[in-house]
Amino acid sequence: MEERPTGIQDSDVRHALHGWGIDPVSWEYAPVGFGDYHWTATDTRDRRWFVTVADLTQKSWYGDGTPAAFRGLRDAMDTAVALRDADAQPHGLDFVVAPVRTAAGETVRALGTRYAVSVFPLVPGTAGHFGETLTAHDRGVVVDLLTRLHRTAPPASARPLPPEFATRPQLDSALKELADPWDGFGPYAEPARQLLADHAAALRRRLDEFDRRAGELRDKGAPLVVTHGEPHPGNLLRAGERLLLLDWDTVGLAVPERDLWLVADGPDDLVRYEETAGRKPDASALALYRLRWALNDVAEFLELLRAPHDRTPDARQSWDALADTVTTLAAEAV
Repeated sequence: MEERPTGIQDSDVRHALHGWGIDPVSWEYAPVGFGDYHWTATDTRDRRWFVTVADLTQKSWYGDGTPAAFRGLRDAMDTAVALRDADAQPHGLDFVVAPVRTAAGETVRALGTRYAVSVFPLVPGTAGHFGETLTAHDRGVVVDLLTRLHRTAPPASARPLPPEFATRPQLDSALKELADPWDGFGPYAEPARQLLADHAAALRRRLDEFDRRAGELRDKGAPLVVTHGEPHPGNLLRAGERLLLLDWDTVGLAVPERDLWLVADGPDDLVRYEETAGRKPDASALALYRLRWALNDVAEFLELLRAPHDRTPDARQSWDALADTVTTLAAEAV
């Protein structure tokens, strides 16, 4: 996030690092990504760290309330560590950028009642960007990484993740509350209402399509595998000749298509996965998860813009993304 979190200070985060035996001598806020807050730190032994603070109120896919969000985030980070160290692989899944544990064995520590902190080694490399177009070669590399991931035995901490998205009630509620102005929230609330009002019928058709495809997937009873959830270019780190996968807070058990739709850019990528994984991707499941991503984005952006906000860079980014996603969903409605 470009903006720093409210309710905690840099000193709170620095103090939390004592659980990892880290005493920073240099410290800098890193305004990158969207959703979590990040710092880079160098300690007294010249080791470099990437520190992530998660806002537990924005992790609704783990369950209701911050205690459920903390448990879910802990399970996800435990899963990432287990995958990195997977016994079935000669060197584990060495493309997994996982957190380091505290002296007490924790991958996540609470920071007050709203936030949680994790610590990662700062890996030298070049991070990608969401929306970036990968070359055919790089897509092939990512498909191969996903094959390795999907063929790995699930750690005990990996949670099953149904295709339904936790923010669906917020989207349904917003579509029912379009008659009156959304006053009192902030500068982008009323434009968001007008946008939804203009495309409400199309969005409801897309929700019906989602429900139909989700029902079809459940009826098929396809086996679940360990999935990353968001293997897009923004979560890739180029370290020399290697590509690494970042941000494992969405890891969980699902069908492979949960990952593949974000990577495959045509039949060649899907054939490559089928040949290496021994499992043919399902076209309807790919469409389901593509649609799920967009609908969940709409719900999350609406949740931010229907809460008190100012004309900040993060609020503007949410509004721009909401407008783009809603118009695209409407244009593709049948």
